[in-house]
Amino acid sequence: MMFNEILGAGAPEGLIWTVGISGGVLFLLLILAIALNKFYRKVSPDLAIIRTGVGGVKVASGGGMFIIPLAHQAEIMDLSVKRIEIKRHGKEGLICMDNIRADIEVAFYLRISENNIENVAKKLGAVRASDTAALVELFDAQFSEALKTIGKRFDFVDLYTDRDRFKIEITELLGDPEDLQGYELVSTAIDYLEQTPL
Repeated sequence: MMFNEILGAGAPEGLIWTVGISGGVLFLLLILAIALNKFYRKVSPDLAIIRTGVGGVKVASGGGMFIIPLAHQAEIMDLSVKRIEIKRHGKEGLICMDNIRADIEVAFYLRISENNIENVAKKLGAVRASDTAALVELFDAQFSEALKTIGKRFDFVDLYTDRDRFKIEITELLGDPEDLQGYELVSTAIDYLEQTPL
C-alpha cells in the first residue's frame, strides 16, 4: 500500500513529502526544545550558579545558563547576607584604652559582592561559601582581632556612648573585600556591651 493510496488517490506526491518532512522537522524541534529546557538552569537573585568545565568558569546570578552533562559541572552559591556573631566575655573581654575590660557581642553582616563571586568560589568553594558555620570558623580570629584593635582606641565610657564611631572604625578596618576573602562587610551591630564584672 502506498502513501498516495492512504491519503487518497488524487493526492500529489510532493505534498506527501512536504508533510512528512515538516512533521520530522517539528519532531526534531520538539526534542531539541525539551533537551534545551532540561539543560538550562535558572537561579534567583540571591543565588549564583557557578559552571566549570568546557569553556572555563562561568557565573550567573539572578539568571541562568546551560549546563550540559559530561561537559559541565555546576554548583549553587548562596549570596544572601550572612550574620557572624563574635562574643568576648570575662577574661576574653575587650580591653579598652583606660584598661577597663568590657564584655561585648558584635554581629558582622557579610555578603559576596557581585564582582567577587567567581573569586570566592575558587578560594572557598560554593558549598563552604554558603555555610555560615564555615564562615564563622574562617573569620572568627580576624574579627576578634579587629575588635581588640579598635577597642583599644576607646575609653570604656566612649565605647559605651559613641557606638557609631566604633562601628565606623571597625568597618574602615575590615572594609576591603580582598582582606575578607572576597566578602564585603555590609554592616556591624553591637548587640551587647557591659563592663566585665570584677
